Amino acid sequence: MTSERRAPLDRTRVADTALELLNEVGLDGLTLRAIARRLDVKAPALYWHFKDKQALLDEMATEMYRRMIAGTPLDPDDTWRERLLKSNRGLRTALLGHRDGAKVFSGSRFTGIVHAEQMEDTLRLFTAAGLTLAQAVRATSTTYFYTLGFVTEEQGVEPMAGERREGYDVAERARLMADFPLSAQAGAEIFADYEAHFEEGLAVVIDGIGARYGIR
Repeated sequence: MTSERRAPLDRTRVADTALELLNEVGLDGLTLRAIARRLDVKAPALYWHFKDKQALLDEMATEMYRRMIAGTPLDPDDTWRERLLKSNRGLRTALLGHRDGAKVFSGSRFTGIVHAEQMEDTLRLFTAAGLTLAQAVRATSTTYFYTLGFVTEEQGVEPMAGERREGYDVAERARLMADFPLSAQAGAEIFADYEAHFEEGLAVVIDGIGARYGIR
């Protein structure tokens, strides 16, 4: 017998363990039963803390957000453009830190108001720049949706850094589509150099916001 005491089971420990396991098995393999095995408990024990898998995903997304903003205070001198660049670059980095990170984040509901301070500050910044509250919400939401969708597609090709799913060989794709030369060449733009692709797309969205609402 061992006298070592097991850490108490709580929401934080379950979510942390789930995020660790996510990198190994992906979202499809992340079951409550698998998490319980990793924690060395019976699966029903998890239901004291989460009523179902979606409730756990909500907590995982919230924890991902907590980690993203930890130690990175907002800069009060940001322009609206700088705030969108910083926040969306940070979101992409956070999502890429976990296998299927974008899928976990997408559609999840924060389990608290951990996001409220940054949201309030950002909306105040945008309304001070001349946007209505509705316009500020559209601007920030649109860039958020762009980043979330971009990373979802990016992780569909490269689930983790250094990994690439079978079937996404750009040269082979070009060979198969030789009769469609523009489409064949487009593969190098679609399925490679995600960093540059993301940055250019984000700039296009931000420039569009400025043009649409007449702000610089």
